Amino acid sequence: MKVGDLLNSQLINLELKATSKEEAINELAALMAAGGYLHDVDEYIAAVMEREAIGSTGVGMGVAIPHGKSKAVREACVAFGKSEPGVDFSGPDGPAHLIFLIAVPENADNQHLKILANLSRMLIHEEVRSKLKQATSHEEVLNALNKRD
Repeated sequence: MKVGDLLNSQLINLELKATSKEEAINELAALMAAGGYLHDVDEYIAAVMEREAIGSTGVGMGVAIPHGKSKAVREACVAFGKSEPGVDFSGPDGPAHLIFLIAVPENADNQHLKILANLSRMLIHEEVRSKLKQATSHEEVLNALNKRD
């Protein structure tokens, strides 16, 4: 499952206003809801927060990948948000500046794990993270990800 197939310009926020992980998740989930990917935004957010309670989704390198598997998800998608000051996702190296929120339907088997693996393989490259941090348009975000996808 390619990340580029799950992320489009309506699921990108280049200026997150969030100061907490809850706010960041809410902002990105709102994009998913507006795009018609969720049946129930509150139920989906509850699933993501339940996952957050299990362990940090701050993966390091200034990246966080919160995710939720829920019957509130109509169609799998990935939302991306960028935060200049960063948001505390309890990552090993401080705040996350690049946040990817993954949503998959409850019956999607291990789809979220495949998406996580693909994202992780892309984001291990400094070049990709750098392009995402410098991106000023949705197209630049999509291009940075699609080159490695």
